[in-house]
Amino acid sequence: MIINWIRSRVLKYIYEYYEKKLLNEVRKGKMPEHIGLILDGNRRWAIEMGFSPEKGHEFGFEKVKEVLKWCWELGINIVTIYVLSTENLNRSKEELDNLFRLAKIGFREILENPEIDRYKVRVKAIGKLEVLDDELIDLIKKAEEKTKKYSENKLYIAIAYGGRTEILDATKKIVEAVLKGELNINDINEDIFSKYLYTQGDKDPDLIIRTSGEERLSGFLLWQSAYSELYFMDVYWPEIRKIDLLRAIRTYQKRHRRFGR
Repeated sequence: MIINWIRSRVLKYIYEYYEKKLLNEVRKGKMPEHIGLILDGNRRWAIEMGFSPEKGHEFGFEKVKEVLKWCWELGINIVTIYVLSTENLNRSKEELDNLFRLAKIGFREILENPEIDRYKVRVKAIGKLEVLDDELIDLIKKAEEKTKKYSENKLYIAIAYGGRTEILDATKKIVEAVLKGELNINDINEDIFSKYLYTQGDKDPDLIIRTSGEERLSGFLLWQSAYSELYFMDVYWPEIRKIDLLRAIRTYQKRHRRFGR
């Protein structure tokens, strides 16, 4: 037992030393202004741990709060989290009920969480929100209303979201504006188009991180991610550590972004 205790203390010391070293290194570089997070692997993690898939989502939900605080402490101004895709809506009723239950808890916490006020975070949900139930829609509206005065940091929550659907919705709005005479078709360019997206022309993500080892975007911010740096990690979302986030940022800092030039 003493040997195990010594081993755990040594490993803890090594981890803390490495985290501090990474943090100091990352703080010297250019920090991404906008990070997108694809929260993948909750169910697989739960199954491997011997839990129910529902437990995986619960652990993943708690991890979101931890990771967001890391981002705000690092000075990352915009974070977009991908919590539920339009394709996910085809999952079982039991799983969706649990996901929506957690979403309601999350938006209630936004209304009461002092960290939101401390970091002055403006919250906005993006996606086909009309497919959600009335209680969740009401909580989303209250969270957005409560935080609309803030602009220092932003949190986009992609729920019932699909990148292709977002582009289609933007196109429909543009067509409607042209037909009403509010927009000249010859004036439409990328900047104009971006303003009709759910993110309304906000800064595109500099870095998109996906957990669980999958290497695809799965419809996440398809328009906005054209020149984002992509980082895929083998860690399941509930297992992500601060050093994993710092490694992703360090890799981003070492890349040379040319934007097609």
